[in-house]
Amino acid sequence: MPLADRFLTVHRDPHSEEVLARGGDPEAHSVLQRTGFVPVVRVHETYHRAPTNLIEDDDTRLGIEAVARLRAVGYHVDCDEDFDTDRRPVHDLPLGASVAHLAQRIREATTTWDAAGVLTELTATHDGILAALEEVLIATAEFHDGLGDAADPHIARRLRYLADERLQAIRSDLSHTRNALADRHVPHPGRSSCAEEVPATERERSAVCACPPPPRTAPTPPPPPVAAGLRR
Repeated sequence: MPLADRFLTVHRDPHSEEVLARGGDPEAHSVLQRTGFVPVVRVHETYHRAPTNLIEDDDTRLGIEAVARLRAVGYHVDCDEDFDTDRRPVHDLPLGASVAHLAQRIREATTTWDAAGVLTELTATHDGILAALEEVLIATAEFHDGLGDAADPHIARRLRYLADERLQAIRSDLSHTRNALADRHVPHPGRSSCAEEVPATERERSAVCACPPPPRTAPTPPPPPVAAGLRR
């Protein structure tokens, strides 16, 4: 990770009076968003701002909380004196990290059965991740139904469309993939599991496991010479 990505600034803009956070990597951006900041994407940069129309001093408290959370996970933050704090809140593992761990389990899967088991966590009919995501979309649509702005009914319809059409397409395709893997019962030819046990007959004293040596890859042949053009 570039060292510059570990540095952020949290300052009140002297012209707009907005509390702005700049710098950091995607993890820092997630911390800011969980604190309550709103991302602003521009051609030349992405920064974060405090929400508009906050009551008095709420944006200051938001800046203090952002500095505390960022420093708690190891970021270096340059900030206004009003936002400086020695508080370091406990950093709980976000829910998304648990879901992302499924990707690592698939990368480590050595059989089709292992991979199917991981995909089941996504596609299970009653309590899979995609079923839960559908519930979130529907609940957010219901929240917009009575919110009051002219655009809210359109947003609610769009969210229901995402749940009924887009999400269902993803769920259907992944379920088919999961079921096909569950029926295959074969090891992945490019992966193998290792018990890290050395048999008594092993001749190499430096051996730490019984895995066969990796296959040698044939050297890549050089590209053919480019034919020179005919001279007139």
